[in-house]
Amino acid sequence: MMNAQKLDEILKNAVGASKIPGVVACVADDQGIIYEGAFGQRSLDSDVKMSTDSVFWIASMTKAITTVAAMQLVEQGKLHLDQPLNRILPQLNEIKVMEGVDNDGSPILREPKTQITLRQLLTHTAGFTYHFFNEDTIKYIEAKKLPGITECKNDALMTALAFDPGERWEYGINIDWVGKAIEAVTGQSLRVYLKENVFTPLGMNETDFVPHSEARSRQAAMHARGEDQTLVPIPFAMPEDPEFFMGGGGLYSTAGDYMTFLQMILHGGIFKGKRILEKETIAEMSKNQIGDLEVTALKSANPALTNDYEAFPEMVKKWGLGFLITTEDAQTGRKAGSLSWAGLANTYFWIDPVSKITGVILTQILPFADQKVLNLFDQFEAKVYEQTAEKLVSEGN
Repeated sequence: MMNAQKLDEILKNAVGASKIPGVVACVADDQGIIYEGAFGQRSLDSDVKMSTDSVFWIASMTKAITTVAAMQLVEQGKLHLDQPLNRILPQLNEIKVMEGVDNDGSPILREPKTQITLRQLLTHTAGFTYHFFNEDTIKYIEAKKLPGITECKNDALMTALAFDPGERWEYGINIDWVGKAIEAVTGQSLRVYLKENVFTPLGMNETDFVPHSEARSRQAAMHARGEDQTLVPIPFAMPEDPEFFMGGGGLYSTAGDYMTFLQMILHGGIFKGKRILEKETIAEMSKNQIGDLEVTALKSANPALTNDYEAFPEMVKKWGLGFLITTEDAQTGRKAGSLSWAGLANTYFWIDPVSKITGVILTQILPFADQKVLNLFDQFEAKVYEQTAEKLVSEGN
């Protein structure tokens, strides 16, 4: 086990003076959980303390789970990484590339040079973007009067491409389309498919698009940080009866549940006797899948939802199938080849297959890339690796 006191201190300091309302953190090695901690409050307008079983909207941490589901179907031959997906999703035939707007604000569109593939969706190289990171996408949504993606209406997926498929990396709604592909080939809703093929086998009973009533009683409230750094609770909920379940960002979960998922990845697709994916599939997901392309910084187009963000800005970063991949050892101690990503409400995770360490830090704060949470994440992760190194020395390794 870790020296819990030192890690506790980092989390306690982060919630002091309401820098962060509340936080849950969990760390495991290949033998199991080695640290769990919860500090602060679930909401600043109540006295309910944060607990390790608190429920969080994990937003884009959903993407890795949906990717695993898609790769199950690739293993079964029901989906194929490099075949055009319009055969399965004919609505993709309506998607055009946007080349700007004309004088009256109407989008200038053309046909894409190639058809979108599953691999391109899984690697964010298909051309889809997020409106809060791309101003042209905002213009398209406004011109076409499309709903926002978190409304989970089918029309929200019908945005234009920012570039031809395969041309570059840009973060976007790609994995929501992957969820649609899963539904198309299985005849099940994404919610049912994930429950039957991922959550129930792994015992992830707290993870769902629509939390059960008891889980709602443990839900952490969403908070918004104003320009003066003041935090206030704000109303937030994903639709309970959506037109589609948002494979790119719709799930709620707990630190313990998500750690179970990460441990499955760390153990090569199997955990507690339940095989979810083949070892070779996990290895493929963990490799660079974008060639010479690079993961670039995310520039905010909506300061209320996100700040600018770049993980490890001095490092070349790649994308696998479902994960950001580091190409060098990080100053925190994370090793090259580690997998990671995050969620819009400042939730973060990492998988280090070299050190055999997995970690999760969960808060509920908007906008994304909150500097106080990022500082906490760095300090916490560095202390985890420092203690791991000390443990190895003490054991004579």
